[in-house]
Amino acid sequence: MTKKRISWEKYFMNIAKEVATRSTCDRKHVGAVVVRGKTILSTGYNGSIRGLPHCDTAGHEMENGHCVRTIHAEANAIVQAARHGVQIDNAEIYITASPCYNCFKMIANTGIKSIYYGEFYRDERIIRHAKELEIDLIHIPL
Repeated sequence: MTKKRISWEKYFMNIAKEVATRSTCDRKHVGAVVVRGKTILSTGYNGSIRGLPHCDTAGHEMENGHCVRTIHAEANAIVQAARHGVQIDNAEIYITASPCYNCFKMIANTGIKSIYYGEFYRDERIIRHAKELEIDLIHIPL
């Protein structure tokens, strides 16, 4: 009997879920994986600025109902690629939650062509702008 393998999309989303376990903000655990050609280029999770205390030790910095101590997972994945000189143009990103509007704008400017997300998170503008920019916005249930 041959075991059916999961799709590449589900595979990378599963990895994003595992990356999210490193999150240090207990309000929301989010993970992101940047992929091109079925190869992982970078990962990121939501956490504080490198070298500063995390929410799980120092508490939250709240503004308008949001914790701003953390850097979002997708932003951290993009920053990690930049720090290590990894080109992410024409890549895909897998995120356990859809990007906020600011992260969507950052993703669009990197040249990432597909955004896979687990749960929809708040901002409908990303749907409209993804269509305008011909960026695939694909829901993969967690």
